[in-house]
Amino acid sequence: MTNPMIRIHNTETNEIIDREMTNDEYALYLDSFKEPVLSEKEIATKEAKSALLDKLGLTDDEAKLLLS
Repeated sequence: MTNPMIRIHNTETNEIIDREMTNDEYALYLDSFKEPVLSEKEIATKEAKSALLDKLGLTDDEAKLLLS
């Protein structure tokens, strides 16, 4: 299988270069679609915020309105 193509456009000279992604570029491209990995602290904070909103009976949008 070949890797996707990259288009490089030099706007000063109007030169356009089409080339295949390197394996490293392709790996970075694929990694950009992965969900970020949260730390234990970030997960605990997110869960605490969610629990507080549930306790108050507020949605995320309502809480954002109160804080804006």
